[in-house]
Amino acid sequence: MNKIHNFLLAALIVMVNCTPPVVSQQIASGIIDSNSIYDNVEFEMPKVKETSFPDLAVNIKDFGAVSDGITKNTAAFAQAMENVSEQGGGMILVPRGMWLTGPIIFKSNVNLHLEAGALVLFSKDFDDYPLIETSFEGLNTVRCISPIYADGVENIAITGSGTIDGNGDAWRPVKKSKMTGAQWKSLLATGGLLNDKEDIWFPSESSLKGFQASSNFNVPDLIDPSELESVKDFLRPVLVSIKNSKRILLDGPTFQNSPAWNIHPLMSEDIIIRNLNVRNPWYSQNGDGLDLESCKNVLIYNNIFDVGDDAICFKSGKDQDGRDRGMPTENVVVKNNIVYHGHGGFVIGSEMSGGVRNVHISQCTFMGTDVGLRFKSTRGRGGVVENIYISAIDMINIPTDVINFNLFYGGNSPVLEADQSAENEARNEMLVPVDERTPAFRNIYMKNITATGSGVAANFQGLPEMNLQNVTLENSVLEANKGIIAVDTDGLILKNVKVIPTIGAALTLYNSKNVQVSAFDYKVQEGAAFWVSGALSHAIDMSQAGIKRKEDLKVSSDVKADAIRIN
Repeated sequence: MNKIHNFLLAALIVMVNCTPPVVSQQIASGIIDSNSIYDNVEFEMPKVKETSFPDLAVNIKDFGAVSDGITKNTAAFAQAMENVSEQGGGMILVPRGMWLTGPIIFKSNVNLHLEAGALVLFSKDFDDYPLIETSFEGLNTVRCISPIYADGVENIAITGSGTIDGNGDAWRPVKKSKMTGAQWKSLLATGGLLNDKEDIWFPSESSLKGFQASSNFNVPDLIDPSELESVKDFLRPVLVSIKNSKRILLDGPTFQNSPAWNIHPLMSEDIIIRNLNVRNPWYSQNGDGLDLESCKNVLIYNNIFDVGDDAICFKSGKDQDGRDRGMPTENVVVKNNIVYHGHGGFVIGSEMSGGVRNVHISQCTFMGTDVGLRFKSTRGRGGVVENIYISAIDMINIPTDVINFNLFYGGNSPVLEADQSAENEARNEMLVPVDERTPAFRNIYMKNITATGSGVAANFQGLPEMNLQNVTLENSVLEANKGIIAVDTDGLILKNVKVIPTIGAALTLYNSKNVQVSAFDYKVQEGAAFWVSGALSHAIDMSQAGIKRKEDLKVSSDVKADAIRIN
């Protein structure tokens, strides 16, 4: 019997280290494979170093694991991890069943493989998750250890077709505005506490205390660090935390129901993320799908996201902590991903103080995300975002902006929630001195973008003191309620773009310079198709724009006479 068991495990190892059958079917249908992932990348993309494991496999049942969904298997996972590590690496097999556990802490050279039907369910017992020093939302802070945690390891993988569930509903506060009346009533019946306004539910007194001790976002900064244990329940972990590590593979499983962010690679390199299903309830606070932070040499392809916050998001630290770290996210290829719900389909920021550069994203579909392509930062953050290449993106039913650059970001959701009000700082044109705290977005190229049924075709918003620089949009069709709006941009190029707004102009320019518009097709319901205003408007070339009638161009009286070139 042991010989048969070993033979089956050996055969499984071969299958895992080769292309799985489902991926082979995808390749046959034209979906991205490990070779074509590097095709048509516009920058010098290093070959990502891949994982490789010895022909060793152990089953968690061999270490006393019980699949009843009641018995904690924390010790069994730890023993299996230690056993495989001591033997030089290999696979930990998680067979079909429901495996309750506390945190799984990775060692180098281990592949955690989930068979079909395997459910790894993390404990609701907060005492299983001690506090550790880490980074969250770009700041050096203290949080509970993640359900899946790796620090300073090399050559690790999570593979297979099973499911990893973070039991996030046990951790997360919930806003009343995000639930139906019946859902809210059912939630209150489970216990917990409400804030003073009775519009946010908290799972415990410790969680509520942490909220009350935070002046902004999710770091309790109003209490002494020695008191953090008393607000431990508020310090929700990300589901998967992989930091300071090399050669990482996530291939196949479903990751869902995370306490905070779902997957968070941090200060790591040589990462492959493919064939995942990443899910969170739409109401989940901080329910991001993938937050890639200060990482380099990364491939992200053939994934599906349906989450409660930003879906695919790139970061590099926040404010002084991020600038001190000084590690950009760089050399990343993103292809063939589908995003359903999410605050943004593809996002950079707002914590980008270490910079983001050399990114290719193509062949993605966003359906109903609050924003399609989202770039966000704010004064004081610093950092440079540059050399971003985006192509072949299809979007439908984007309620706000198909493309959004917001350098006055203050934390609001794209679709305002009940407790949020519009940010007025965007209308503040006061110049601020440029220094290391000034964020810069430049050299961003977009082509073959298609969007229908959306709110705003594009919103290019720079800073008065640091304009959005060298952004190109070409070969695109954007149908939306409103057209393209560009404010404080320098070097904007619109080429072979068709814009079909329901109301207003197809293109509005304000205080923008060195703008080139050519082969611009438009269809407006009434009024001018082009509107130019702002005393700082300069060097706007619309001679090849294809203006159909004189009445289609409206110029404000504050624009200098020689600011626009037309036929």
